[in-house]
Amino acid sequence: MEKSLLPGPKDIVMATPPSSFQQEPLTPPRSSLKPNQVGHVILYGVPIVSLVIDNQERLCLAQISNTLLKNFSYNEIHNRRVALGITCVQCTPVQLEILRRAGAMPISSRRCGMITKREAERLCKSFLGENSPPKLPDNFAFDVTHECAWGSRGSFIPARYNSSRAKCIKCSYCNMYFSPNKFIFHSHRTPEAKYTQPDAANFNSWRRHLKLTDKTSPEDLLFAWEDVKAMFNGGSRKRALPSSNFVFCLMATLCLLPFVTSAY
Repeated sequence: MEKSLLPGPKDIVMATPPSSFQQEPLTPPRSSLKPNQVGHVILYGVPIVSLVIDNQERLCLAQISNTLLKNFSYNEIHNRRVALGITCVQCTPVQLEILRRAGAMPISSRRCGMITKREAERLCKSFLGENSPPKLPDNFAFDVTHECAWGSRGSFIPARYNSSRAKCIKCSYCNMYFSPNKFIFHSHRTPEAKYTQPDAANFNSWRRHLKLTDKTSPEDLLFAWEDVKAMFNGGSRKRALPSSNFVFCLMATLCLLPFVTSAY
């Protein structure tokens, strides 16, 4: 495929992904999948139970949370899943019983969410791995749109996306640069535009509102877009251990506590 080149740093032109676009090899489609078929997928060295739902192999989110992500709270996992745009498919009672018998869910469980292998890899990588940017061609830009208010269209330039506040989106109408957080609040009232009431748009929801303009983008391009959106979402945050000064002060407080209470 041909791709447009950038004449200069201030004149961004959309680029089409070439045939040399590098991405992890995709799992070939399995025509032999049967409804509610049970299997196992190795994720970060841990076997996770899978179940075929709507002709797609999905993994048990609860099992992933209790094994690979056991050091993180439910709220952390839930908020990260929402930020990455991962939607759970809830099991039917029959499917839940199958998961119980397979050892993925305890007998007392009442519900279970299932996500695809790709989504499970993205979720675990955001917690356990380094969110390195995907390999993209030089001078590449995603053609993106949002429908908040009057909507807008722009070029998301991964090369400029080096922080959560980076001005990496060039508006196609006014040629100004915006960060992803602010671009969803930027719109133009064009003749063909229709006003859409923002769906609780806020500075943390750009990943949900910003979408690729081309609805028929190839799968490797969609995966690259997902990887870019996963960057700077808190995945690299490390839990800080208490400093030695803090521990010393805490120990001193505990030692003095009996003397303080006895004075009263």
